[in-house]
Amino acid sequence: MSVHIYLADGFEEIEALTAVDVLRRAGLDAKTVSVMDEKIVEGAHGVRVEADLMFSESSAAGCQMIVLPGGMPGAANLQNHKELERRILSFAEKGKWLAAICAAPMVYGELGLLKNREAICYPGMETHLKGAKISAENVAKDGNFVTGKGPGLAAEFALKLVEVLCGKEKADAVAADMLLK
Repeated sequence: MSVHIYLADGFEEIEALTAVDVLRRAGLDAKTVSVMDEKIVEGAHGVRVEADLMFSESSAAGCQMIVLPGGMPGAANLQNHKELERRILSFAEKGKWLAAICAAPMVYGELGLLKNREAICYPGMETHLKGAKISAENVAKDGNFVTGKGPGLAAEFALKLVEVLCGKEKADAVAADMLLK
């Protein structure tokens, strides 16, 4: 199964890299995708990461899940990428998995995709989750959407992604191997 984690300058490093790491530990084909003009993307805390793919090299065809890490201005940069917006809308229409953490659920919220769904984001960003039911959980799953609260919950968020794609048993095994359980 293929999962694409989209990176834009200003992304939250711990959220993006934890997702990649945990998904790969579960045996998933997790690829980072740059929406910038080059493969090197700079995180919110100055960590430079070379993405696996440029957006133009990525394809939605074989991808089961889009993951958006938070961070600012990373989430805003993702939101402003019109081709990514079209891909997200296509995923939503097809009922494919859409995940985001921290500030990034705003991308789905501003598109109206979270209306009447339980969702969570970084505290103070809730107004961007247009019409969503704000969850009391650290990680919320509603239909084909998974949203997470923030950086300190990156592992919990990533394990939920493994659970929805591979099952609870696999997520528990990965968590145990990481000494999280």
